[in-house]
Amino acid sequence: MIYEQFYQIIYKRRDVRGQFSGEPIEPDALERILSAANAAPSVGMSQPWDFILVEDPEIRKKFAAHVEEERVAFGKLLPSDRLATFEKIKIEGILESSLGIVVTYDPARGAPAVLGRNTIDDAGLYSVCLAIENLWLAATCENLGVGWVSFYKEQFLSDLVELPDQVRPIAWLCVGPVTHLEDTPDLERLGWQKRRSLDDRVFANRYGVKDQLRNWQ
Repeated sequence: MIYEQFYQIIYKRRDVRGQFSGEPIEPDALERILSAANAAPSVGMSQPWDFILVEDPEIRKKFAAHVEEERVAFGKLLPSDRLATFEKIKIEGILESSLGIVVTYDPARGAPAVLGRNTIDDAGLYSVCLAIENLWLAATCENLGVGWVSFYKEQFLSDLVELPDQVRPIAWLCVGPVTHLEDTPDLERLGWQKRRSLDDRVFANRYGVKDQLRNWQ
């Protein structure tokens, strides 16, 4: 059944870091995943995203070096036991992946009056995250891995890919064919964090009030 395949893709999706094969992405597959991202819903249909495809090895090397600096800086904030766990975790696949995709947010898109954003300004940012999730699930369908790199300073990445002043970089996505996808997310598999139960996440009417509706027979 199609719906079963859809749920399988959701649970198969992983944040990939160390499993990239480095093989090229088929152009048609790249077009499909970008089209899926571009089909995401957006507040006021503002479609505030853009996608910068980064193949240039020099740009990628500079970004990888910056991310490593930020990794070291984060490690210095950790107590020794957490640092020991963190040091086992690979945080990016910038050079190993086939392609970097920088996803951006332009809050001026559709301005000055973006329908639906007048009271929640971050709704535009949420829209970009929906586009990223669409891309991620589509890539999983295509047997491609995606890794979201977040160890960077926004201004560094903005300067690196020459963004206009009003445009924010929301994600550097490492994308490409993989040798495999892990059954268990890396951060859980390597002991950083465990996935919490849905039972601890669903409340009734008010925050913290345990839900009973799902227990109905």
